[in-house]
Amino acid sequence: MINEKYFENFPKLQTERLFLRKQELKDAANLQLLRSNEQVMTYMDSDPHPDVQTSEAFIAKNLKSYQQKKGFFWVIIAAQTGNYLGDIILRKIDRSNARAEIGYTLLPEFWGRGYMKEAMRAVISFGFKDLGLHSIEANINPANISSRELLLKTGFVKEAYFRENYYYNGRFLDTEIYSLLEKNFNFN
Repeated sequence: MINEKYFENFPKLQTERLFLRKQELKDAANLQLLRSNEQVMTYMDSDPHPDVQTSEAFIAKNLKSYQQKKGFFWVIIAAQTGNYLGDIILRKIDRSNARAEIGYTLLPEFWGRGYMKEAMRAVISFGFKDLGLHSIEANINPANISSRELLLKTGFVKEAYFRENYYYNGRFLDTEIYSLLEKNFNFN
């Protein structure tokens, strides 16, 4: 089932153009820039980060989650320039079912360049090959067409559409659930 050794030494991942490393407190200013960007937050259905302190608290929560063996929180760095591009997570690790949820955000100036697909493939490959997951799910706002297209291009299939199942900011919102099974992922 789940390979627990990755909760002792955080896994660093690398692709042709990207370096994925552990999210740390030093990333708070970049995270605040990301999580306060109106374009990024349009479909996040969570509160923006109004200041660096909010981002520091968010990172501290993520670090605690990793220590509790509940999730992995990477920052996405451009290998060539060292620029912060965004973040990607595997969380809600369900050991009894070898399942986790993937989430991701990217600064708008890097949209449309294939960075997130590249980061996702690295994280998904790690999740299946190394961590021992059987399936990975993603929950999205149905209006987020770009996220849906990214999931479909990566091999995810739609599992469910929940109507008004999530209350945020004074209203009920719909959610789409996508999943990917290890046996259906193209590792090449």
